[in-house]
Amino acid sequence: MFLDGYGSLMLGGTWTTIKLGLLSMAVALIIGLIGASAKLSRSRPLRAIATAYTTLIRSVPDLVLMLLLFYSLQILLNRLTDWMSVEQIDIDPFAAGIATLSFIYGAYFTETFRAAFLAVPRGQMEAAVAHGMGAWLAFRRILFPQMMRFALPGIANNWQVLIKATALVSIIGLNDLLQATQDAGKASMQFFYFSVICAFIYLAITTISNGALILMERRYSIGFRRG
Repeated sequence: MFLDGYGSLMLGGTWTTIKLGLLSMAVALIIGLIGASAKLSRSRPLRAIATAYTTLIRSVPDLVLMLLLFYSLQILLNRLTDWMSVEQIDIDPFAAGIATLSFIYGAYFTETFRAAFLAVPRGQMEAAVAHGMGAWLAFRRILFPQMMRFALPGIANNWQVLIKATALVSIIGLNDLLQATQDAGKASMQFFYFSVICAFIYLAITTISNGALILMERRYSIGFRRG
């Protein structure tokens, strides 16, 4: 039998982990772009908020932040439903995982994108404006492609850390790869065996995704010599 009969359990947990990682990554990228724009804006309040956000996230452990965000939101929701005299609403662990991971790693992507924006020569945008391009068109055609060349190594590194951090979501009740590993290990009394399988699955996910990111890096590096 495939994995002693626990193959479907492990595959289901793997698929949940992949979905959680990809969706969290997508939202974190958006937060990172917004955060980087705020940090580089001329507005002092926006810069202050973005700086406070990145400082807080990078100073507190991910596990502590995840517990604080999940339980604080659940407590707030419980009080709201009690005040409205309606049935209690439980936060879905998958949605909570996406929200917490994207909020946490959005701070890291903020710094990645900020550094990448600063690496693009200011004259590029000035030339775009001189040619009559609007802000969005200049960003899409001039700034974003060049910025991605500098940002992709940081994105790849953040992705590796994020996909490993998905394992933390099991503590709030999500049946991800780690939870499936624990369930299979307890039921079969083969903790070491399934832990090794789990490690190899994480290694396969990061290896395949890093290959895709390397291809993207080559795509955005066309026309540039490697140092």
